[in-house]
Amino acid sequence: MSKRNSQTAKTAARERLRQERERQAKRDKARRQVVVAASVVAVLAAAGGIGYAVVQMNKPGYWEGLKDAKVTAPANTTGDKGTTVVIGKAGAKKTLKLYEDSRCPVCAQFEQTVGATVKKDVDDGKFKIQYIGATFIDNHDNGVGSKNALSALGAALNVGPEAFLEYKSALYSAKWHPDEQTDKFKDDSYLIKVADTVPALKGNSKFQSAVRNGTYDAWAMAMSKTFDDNKDGVAGTPSLVMNGKKLTADAQGNAPMTVEQFNTVVGAALKG
Repeated sequence: MSKRNSQTAKTAARERLRQERERQAKRDKARRQVVVAASVVAVLAAAGGIGYAVVQMNKPGYWEGLKDAKVTAPANTTGDKGTTVVIGKAGAKKTLKLYEDSRCPVCAQFEQTVGATVKKDVDDGKFKIQYIGATFIDNHDNGVGSKNALSALGAALNVGPEAFLEYKSALYSAKWHPDEQTDKFKDDSYLIKVADTVPALKGNSKFQSAVRNGTYDAWAMAMSKTFDDNKDGVAGTPSLVMNGKKLTADAQGNAPMTVEQFNTVVGAALKG
């Protein structure tokens, strides 16, 4: 092989190598661009997802969003947004305020033990009762049952005071009242099932529609605010107030939990 042919071959080989390196460099560059683009898309997607999640977390929940909503007040109520619920004979001179949370186990105990006595005293005209519904257990246990049950009570009150009292008694009964940690009252179907034990509510399509459609959900939130803003110094349930004073059965400030205790403290308040 001549020197010329040898040199030409070497030059051609170097040229082929250079061209191959250029092609490889272009492929590497294109691959890097694809990787970078994919990374940017992934970051943007992640950021978008995080942003969406943050927005969703900062959005008020359904019930919280009802705090400023227009209130449909049940019948048989008075006052601002229908949050004054007073039941009893017009001739009764005194009013017993009763603060309760539908999920409260102590309220259930009170109603199961003393509820019939309260109802009889109201029917006899000894006093009226003013019901103030609370929902703070939902906040403690991350539920919605207190609010949902309060809304259903509004639907019962719209039917009538007697239906309201009987339904409240049924919700607190040993058969139907759930454990505090079990948020059964969040289910409309369960609330309607309990309501079917009350003659005025059994198969009542208007009542059932109000429960399912949340007709009184905003009212429940307004009533809950009434509890939160109360001027009686009440922070827990059950609590009883008459003549502007809490009625307590012991030095610890507990509500009367037996018929005897109830008759004693209420009897004294009626005389005062």
